[in-house]
Amino acid sequence: MKIQERMGAGNSRSSAPVQPAVGERLPAPPRERKPALAALAVLLILVGALGATVLVLRAGDRIEVVKVTKEIPAGESAAEGVNITSVMVAEDASINYVKWKQRGALTKLKAKSTIPKGAVAVGEMFGAKETLPAGKASVGLALKEGQYPADLKSGDTVAAYPVLSGTSSGKGSTGSGGSSSGGGTPLVAAAKVSKVSSKSDATVSTGNQNITLLVPQEDVAALASAASEGKVVVVRVTGNGN
Repeated sequence: MKIQERMGAGNSRSSAPVQPAVGERLPAPPRERKPALAALAVLLILVGALGATVLVLRAGDRIEVVKVTKEIPAGESAAEGVNITSVMVAEDASINYVKWKQRGALTKLKAKSTIPKGAVAVGEMFGAKETLPAGKASVGLALKEGQYPADLKSGDTVAAYPVLSGTSSGKGSTGSGGSSSGGGTPLVAAAKVSKVSSKSDATVSTGNQNITLLVPQEDVAALASAASEGKVVVVRVTGNGN
């Protein structure tokens, strides 16, 4: 009887679950590997690196183009050493830059409108013929010495006043030829000088000067009438005659 009880007690002890020792960890289940996600991560890294490389290379693609160093009035041309120089810019196929190697052909074209100093030249700024801005007209003047500033040049803004023969008793300023400009309303308050006769013109030796003004159309009649009689004085003023 005692033997059976001992055997029963031993069997009961052997059937009890085995408890892990204190301080031991249970074995973790194996992690599920996802090769597709790993491949996608590598691909994204490569794409990012490629994009950065392309941006760096594009930033380094620079071309030599024409930059305006002096205002070019409408109808005037660009010339190296006169009003243009070269500058390096980032290449952009969407912009029609005038490349520096094309500067020779550029001298045969005319500015369609006034091009300001500092502008980078693009093809749309120039054409084979002068194009007048809307509402403007081109008027030629033959002036005598004393009827224009001695250092008058293309791009200047001027006012045109009627000439009063003889000695002025009003507010007009007397010129060297005995004529004076009226002190009242000018024929043209602000006009842009688009062209001045070159130094090779014969009129320069006599002190006469031929100039072309860009004026509002409503002022053409009065200015042309006074110009036909040689009764116009041109004065440089501040402002914008465009």
